[in-house]
Amino acid sequence: MAYVLALDQGTTSSRAILFNEAGAIAAVAQQEFQQFYPQAGWVEHDPEQILSSQMSCAREVLAKAGALPRDIAAIGITNQRETVIVWDRATGRAIHPAIVWQDRRTASFCKELEDRGAGETVSARTGLVLDPYFSATKVRWILDHVDGARERAERGELAFGTIDSWLVWHLTGGRSHVTDATNASRTLLYNIVKGEWDAELLQLFGVPAGMLPQVAWSSQTVGQAAAQGPVPQLAGVPIAGIAGDQQAALFGQLCWTAGDAKNTYGTGCFLLENIGTQFMRSRSRLITTVAASAQKRLEYALEGSIFIGGAVVQWLRDNLKLIGSSADVESLAASVPDTNGVVFVPAFVGLGAPHWDAHAAGMLIGLRRDTGHGHIARAALEAIACQVADVLDAVGNDTGSPLRELRVDGGAAVNDLLMQFQADLLGVPVVRPRVTETTALGAAYLAGLATGFWANPEALRAERVGDVRFEPRMSATERAERRARWKKAVERAKEWA
Repeated sequence: MAYVLALDQGTTSSRAILFNEAGAIAAVAQQEFQQFYPQAGWVEHDPEQILSSQMSCAREVLAKAGALPRDIAAIGITNQRETVIVWDRATGRAIHPAIVWQDRRTASFCKELEDRGAGETVSARTGLVLDPYFSATKVRWILDHVDGARERAERGELAFGTIDSWLVWHLTGGRSHVTDATNASRTLLYNIVKGEWDAELLQLFGVPAGMLPQVAWSSQTVGQAAAQGPVPQLAGVPIAGIAGDQQAALFGQLCWTAGDAKNTYGTGCFLLENIGTQFMRSRSRLITTVAASAQKRLEYALEGSIFIGGAVVQWLRDNLKLIGSSADVESLAASVPDTNGVVFVPAFVGLGAPHWDAHAAGMLIGLRRDTGHGHIARAALEAIACQVADVLDAVGNDTGSPLRELRVDGGAAVNDLLMQFQADLLGVPVVRPRVTETTALGAAYLAGLATGFWANPEALRAERVGDVRFEPRMSATERAERRARWKKAVERAKEWA
């Protein structure tokens, strides 16, 4: 068998990637899909578009490589995490659009629960905070706003899942309703200390237990692609790896030791640091989450979630029309030596870690008559790095250990200007792997290890060559000045809406 197939279902696009035994990319297919914004602060996807785009990519990548089912050792799935779908078990059809992780419609309910004192119970059991970002309040909203949905859920007619569950259900022809521990840990319903769905939390959020998927390990066969499924070419191939996108990237970056950290520069930015097998609650408003493991045991990571990362570049492209494509932002930003005093706080959907301010708003400050497109573009890139630095400060406060280096991946990680500024701002090396698609690579690793495609994790370490290192060059004085100016701007953006 020549390949492992990774299905990488993201927030703005679906991708399928074939990896060979050397962990190199053999073929890629990608499709963007539509974003829906029904009201201010609401973000939705069409579940059928998610499914059709992902399966179309799977068929396309197989065709590109000329791969047959016998060539595919396993399927690994990685996905946008807290986005939820509720569907009819009999028909497999969603009863409402998918509510995306960025959606803020349940902010008032989260505040109500916080005011009732539920935050401590939630944090102690899930490692999370009460925020609309996570899944449980979205499920509750669907059950309360679709006619008859709650009654049908109580009767066991409806299924709930994050995107991984939705894809596995359809790939297996409805035979497998599963998720993995990393995705379950993002729902506010899963007790990550005990490793099980929590009955008290299900009651708190009003989610019937009969809707829930079975929880599997991240590296474990959970079913086989069905001949009657959406990709009959994959019939019989085991689905053997599942991990939420950021945990998959942590695994794909070989961050398997406590103290190893990575940041993924995607639509949002997601920084995770491995903290080992002991659950630890953050004192710095980060979250504790389950890390993907090939050893069928609970491992943990501290995570800081930044809502707007690479999406700020899309905003420059689509809203301000400053660039024709996302790749153009680096040359535009490099056309000026600095931001000329401009600071950009891209709090378009509030601020995530470590601020957790659902009411913060985006802000451009320091504009002058001579401010140009290049200054704004550079400020946008610097804003991404500044948000990452804020999260790493919080991680250091929790662990008490200084960061050794930051491993990076995701679409914006190919931007050399951004990576150099990130190293300058942190004062530690930034390391970019040769294969930057580490989210998909992590899913492939998990599936390949479960099926014997790769003999053991150490065999994967031996394959890693060609990393690029960005060494810090900025003086400590300049670094402190830039951080202080950024923090001043963030404070002005808070509690705006």
